[in-house]
Amino acid sequence: MIWLTWRQFRGSAAMMAALLLTLTVTLVLTGPDLASRYSTGLAACVRDDSCVRFYDRFFDQYELPFVAVSLVVLLLPALVGLFWGAPLITRELEAGTHLLVWNQSVTRGRWLAVKLGLIGLTAVAAACVCGLVVTWWSGPLDRSAIPELAVMAPLVFGARGITPMGYAAFAFVLGVSVGMLVRRTLPAMALTLAAFVAIQVAMPLLVRPHLMPPVTSTFEISEANTRGIGIDGDTGAAHIMLRAAVPGQTGAWALSHELLDPSGRRIAGIGEEGPVRVSTTSGACRPAGGPPNMGTCLAEINSLGYRQRATYQPLERFWPFQWIETGIYALLTAGLTWFCFWWVRRRLS
Repeated sequence: MIWLTWRQFRGSAAMMAALLLTLTVTLVLTGPDLASRYSTGLAACVRDDSCVRFYDRFFDQYELPFVAVSLVVLLLPALVGLFWGAPLITRELEAGTHLLVWNQSVTRGRWLAVKLGLIGLTAVAAACVCGLVVTWWSGPLDRSAIPELAVMAPLVFGARGITPMGYAAFAFVLGVSVGMLVRRTLPAMALTLAAFVAIQVAMPLLVRPHLMPPVTSTFEISEANTRGIGIDGDTGAAHIMLRAAVPGQTGAWALSHELLDPSGRRIAGIGEEGPVRVSTTSGACRPAGGPPNMGTCLAEINSLGYRQRATYQPLERFWPFQWIETGIYALLTAGLTWFCFWWVRRRLS
């Protein structure tokens, strides 16, 4: 049974191995140079007190490969469920070969166990290699990324650490389960993809923010958490637009941001311009009628009592979140695996 399953699967396994080998070799060859450039630039910016500009330039230079390798890790579990999980049983059901195997003294449980075990473990191993090598290569970029692509952000978190293993195991067994129910390969593939994408969207929106109670803090307004200041001479107001950044919490996942007036009332959120009452004809925000100086203008705004309130998950929770989320997917995988064995023994014929 193991030999037969391997013969059916070896082509797909060889293709996956070739892709992973190509990715690993590419990242291993380019990773040391990336880390060296980051270390050199960081040492220089610390001396010049210009690390914010260095982070922006460094990340912009490598943003395309950063996004590309992250997408590879995110897509791998979906492809496993689509092309390995969904057709695994439906192909046998459509061809009727499962009945032939069962008539060769192979029990239904053993037949399913070999298929799930051999191919499922291969899928988990592939996701493990892919996730860990990309995590290693992306380390310098994760430390310099913009807040929207920080390592705790939804689009990046799932492409790092050990969570791709949980995603791959779940996607594979999800595909097998849907295939057993649908019994047609193409509809099973479509439903598997739709269900997996829906769950992957729901996890960072509904579950992950609450794995641990988020932190809420108030900060002064600075260049780190603002996109810029606009001066309106007619209304006598400076307009501030906040960034999704938490001062002093590099890599944190910002869940919400609010601009507060001196009384603590919310006046703007992310993507909104918040009016701040300052003098726009003289003073720090319009010295001698010239353009505003960001640093001195922000100092005046802070002295008036304006603040930023942020709710976030700090970077030090990255690995606890990785283990918790992987455990959640492991439990879902175990539940679907039980369902597969129950269905093949009681309902499948």
